[in-house]
Amino acid sequence: MPNTHDFEAPIVYTDWDSKKRSSEIVPDGVIPMWIADTDFRCPQPVLDALSERLQAGILGYTVTSQRLRSAVKRWEKVRFGWEVEENWVRFSPGVIAGVTAAVRALTNPGDNLVLQTPCYTPFMRMARNNGRNLLRNPLRRTETGWEIDFADLEDKLRQPRTRMFILCNPQNPTGRVFTPEELREVGRLCRKYDITVISDEIHSDFVYSGHRHTPFASLSEEFAQHCITFINPSKTFNVAGLHTGAMIARSEQLLSRVEDILTAQKSISENVFGTLALCTAYEQCDYYADGIVRHLEGNIQTAVERVGAISGLSFQPPEGTYLFWLDCRAWGLSQEKLERFFLEKAKLRLSSGTEYGPEGEGYMRMNGACTRKTLEEAFRRIQTALAQPDAFHL
Repeated sequence: MPNTHDFEAPIVYTDWDSKKRSSEIVPDGVIPMWIADTDFRCPQPVLDALSERLQAGILGYTVTSQRLRSAVKRWEKVRFGWEVEENWVRFSPGVIAGVTAAVRALTNPGDNLVLQTPCYTPFMRMARNNGRNLLRNPLRRTETGWEIDFADLEDKLRQPRTRMFILCNPQNPTGRVFTPEELREVGRLCRKYDITVISDEIHSDFVYSGHRHTPFASLSEEFAQHCITFINPSKTFNVAGLHTGAMIARSEQLLSRVEDILTAQKSISENVFGTLALCTAYEQCDYYADGIVRHLEGNIQTAVERVGAISGLSFQPPEGTYLFWLDCRAWGLSQEKLERFFLEKAKLRLSSGTEYGPEGEGYMRMNGACTRKTLEEAFRRIQTALAQPDAFHL
């Protein structure tokens, strides 16, 4: 079994229909640093397991196995110290599919969902598409980082039709890793107003020095009884195309109601490769998760140095995730011109800040999960573009 991985090894992409590199989104000569796929080869044990299963020649229907439950239990215990019982674990065909099912199962059309913005775009789209009202609890930008506005949060939670709070921790796109104290206050307010918590912890493996991920449901039995946690190996091990994941809940009633919706949507059947990848990664690939964090810490340090040398550009190093939330407001560009500057002048495809809500005006999100060489080239392109007399003539 390997115990190292080369995160500087380049990947040669061919015509794989990669969404990240789609010619409809990323023109020739542009570096794709938008969607949150990593540029790293999957861990070898996962590739070996998939190859072995493929060579067996049988790819029929599969069911949730005891192995999946055991693998999730092990991962949460070893990585985060959370004692999960195996009967709390169910298959989920991904975070968005699972959260959507939870929204349909546990709320009604016209009910309110509370989200902390700027936030992961599909959550906002999901609320609208399912006839739920989206209430924003904007994070506050301070000199030390992004903070929860608890007074505003309580105001949103107390509204009569508020039924659910969707927590994203570590937070996408700001990179915050909420402290146990912050999470306890979130939990206290949610219990005060009888609010179900849906906790998206897909980025939990990416937490950097000085910070630690705390599973929300691990903080108390009361919180655990009113929470569903969603995890997924896709970000850590670059297996997003396999559509796999798990949901964890102490309440059998919550799990059953969500499973009923997934069954009705025909979304409960597992992908044979996805389940195998999840189990193998959570059983054998701690070395890979440790290595990717070390590599990304180096990338963050590189980004700090490069951003510091670029006039008008700033960012707060992420506590978690591999996303760099770049503050470009000092340039004084409209969002449309900001997007065009990065794409047309710097030849970088980033995600526009306003995709994450109005709080993202003047920001761009950069995916930093790449080789050091790619990251250095990205910042070189920004500096070169800014040095041109017509840099902002767009």
